[in-house]
Amino acid sequence: MKILMIEDNQSVCTMTDMFFQREGFQAEFVHDGLEGLNRFKQEEDWDLLILDVMLPSMDGLTICQKVRQISDIPIIMLTAKETESDQVLGFDLGADDYVTKPFSPLTLMARIKAVKRRFTHTTTQEKVNEGERLETAHFQLDKKTREVFLDGERIENLTPKEYDLLCFFIQHPRQVFSREQLLEQIWGYQFYGDERTVDVHIKRLRQKIGDGPKPFLYTVWGVGYKFDED
Repeated sequence: MKILMIEDNQSVCTMTDMFFQREGFQAEFVHDGLEGLNRFKQEEDWDLLILDVMLPSMDGLTICQKVRQISDIPIIMLTAKETESDQVLGFDLGADDYVTKPFSPLTLMARIKAVKRRFTHTTTQEKVNEGERLETAHFQLDKKTREVFLDGERIENLTPKEYDLLCFFIQHPRQVFSREQLLEQIWGYQFYGDERTVDVHIKRLRQKIGDGPKPFLYTVWGVGYKFDED
C-alpha cells in the first residue's frame, strides 16, 4: 500500500512511520499543505491519503476538496477538533474517515486497513455491476457513474459515503440497521465507539434527499435507521 501523509508534526510522522514499516506500507511524508497537494498530483498510484487539518500554506480541508475534484482515493483526516460541525465539513468535502488527535497508532492502522478493505470491496463490486442501475418508486441510481436521481431530478453534491449509504439502504428496504451494522457495512470496520459518524452522514443525506412528509430515511428509536418509500 502506497500512502501519502501530509502532516506538519514531524514526531507524529516518525512514530507513524514505524508502524507503517511494520505493516509493509510504503509511505511518504510531506509537512506543508500546498507542497503535499503538488506531490499528490505528481503521481497517480497513491492508495491512501492521510491529511492533517491544520497545515501551513494550505489546510487539510482545502486539500481534501481539491483532491476530490480529480480523484476518488480514500482519504483519512487527522484532526484535533471534535465538534460535529468539523466532522460534517470534512465528510461533506469527501473524506472517508477521520481520526482525532491525540491518537493511538494502532487505531490509525485499524482505520487504514478498514478503508482499504471497504475501498477494495467497493471497487470490485462496481466492476461487477458496471452499467447496472437500481430503480425504486422514487430513486434511480447509476452504479457506473454513481449518480442518483429522485423522481427524475439529479441529487447534487452527494459525497462518496452518502452515496454508499443510500445505495445500501435502497438495496435493503424496510430493514432496520443499527449504527454498528452501518459502520461495518459502509465504513468496513468494527464499531470503535463513535456513533456520530453514522448520525452525521444520515443527517446530511436526509437534507439532500428531502426531509419532508416522506423522509425515506427513518429513525427507529433505540435501534437505528431504515429506508422506506411507502
